[in-house]
Amino acid sequence: MTQAKSTTTTAKRFPKTTPAADAAKPASELIDARIAELQDWRGELLSRLRRVIKSADPEITEEWKWNIPVWSCHGIICTGESYKKVVKLTFAKGASVIDPSHLFNSSLDGNVRRAIDFPIDCEIDEEALKTLIQAAIAVNKLPSKAKNAT
Repeated sequence: MTQAKSTTTTAKRFPKTTPAADAAKPASELIDARIAELQDWRGELLSRLRRVIKSADPEITEEWKWNIPVWSCHGIICTGESYKKVVKLTFAKGASVIDPSHLFNSSLDGNVRRAIDFPIDCEIDEEALKTLIQAAIAVNKLPSKAKNAT
C-alpha cells in the first residue's frame, strides 16, 4: 500500500520548541537568525514589522517562545510567525484591543487573540500599527479585573 502524497505545500516548518543549542542565545540573536533564514520577502517584512513594534515603546522586550519571535511589554503583545503566503502578527489579547484602523484581518472569531496577516507586497500603515501596539500595551497594563471586563 502506498501513501498518498500531500497536495498542499507549506513553508519551511520550524520546530515548535527551541533546540537545546539555541536555548542560551539571546532572543534578539534568534530573531535575527529567523529573519536571515527566511531569505525572501518574508524575512524583509518580518524585519520591518519588528522595527515598528520596537519603536512603539522603549519598554518592549524581545523574547523567543514556542520557537517564534515574541514581543512583550507588561505581558505578551504579539508573536511574529512566517508562513508561505503571509507573515502573521498574532496579538495575545487582541480581542480586547481597540483597532480603529481595522488592521486585524485574521483570527477574528476567537475570544482572546486577533491577528494581522501581511501578504507579499502589502501596504503597511506603520503609524496605525504602532498605535495598535501601544493599545495592546495599554490593555496589558490594565488591572486583572478590568481586563476581564473588556
